[in-house]
Amino acid sequence: MQKHNALALFGRSGNPVFRGNAFGDVATNDSPTRMTLSGTVNKTGILLILCIISASIVWSRFFESSNPASISGLLWLGVIGGLAAAMLTIFRKQWASITAPLYAVLQGLFLGGISAIFESQYPGIVIQAIGLTFGTLGVLLLAYKSGWIKPTENFRLMIVAATGGIAVLYLISFIMGFFGSSIGFIHSNGLFGIGFSLFVVAIAALNLVLDFDFIETATEHGAPKYMEWFGAFSLMVTLVWLYLEILRLLAKLRSR
Repeated sequence: MQKHNALALFGRSGNPVFRGNAFGDVATNDSPTRMTLSGTVNKTGILLILCIISASIVWSRFFESSNPASISGLLWLGVIGGLAAAMLTIFRKQWASITAPLYAVLQGLFLGGISAIFESQYPGIVIQAIGLTFGTLGVLLLAYKSGWIKPTENFRLMIVAATGGIAVLYLISFIMGFFGSSIGFIHSNGLFGIGFSLFVVAIAALNLVLDFDFIETATEHGAPKYMEWFGAFSLMVTLVWLYLEILRLLAKLRSR
């Protein structure tokens, strides 16, 4: 019962961020202060560190009591606050230097809580999910830089459409949860449920290619300096989503 509850809670909060038009309004900037690749990489590292620090606090609190209720407030603060910070970052890119770190801290609260709950049920699952997440990041970055994967217009349309469809499906499942129902295969550990999770993991991973392309293109066109924070935020959102979906997939496999 505890395993099912963890998966259900996870399903209500694994929301990818729509980015169909989020990257379309980057204009060439003649200012000497421009976006750089190294600056974006450094800011991504800062966001990851902030996320890890806040996640470790919630993780430690959970294992001190082994009671999910002890972290429920922090977990939901992370979910709701992280979503609000993400929306602010998307619609007010100029604020990204403030809202992106805030998003990382708040998202860390959620990640630390949900990771601790899953770890208590499936020991070792978190380190596996982290390894697979960053392994996927490394492989796709290599594939992108080598030209093995090219973000053509059709590729972008396919990934954005699939990401939007998944987000709508999760939203419907979330709303159905208020009425005591859900979309069964999202949480199922059957073959169809595992197949669905594999598909979502693949789409989440391919979103990294769109992030790489955005960061590279924005850098080449001299985007304003604050776009370094927005690029780091975009990559962070995708990594969080990918990690959560891998965690869900591993939990389904371990529960069989």
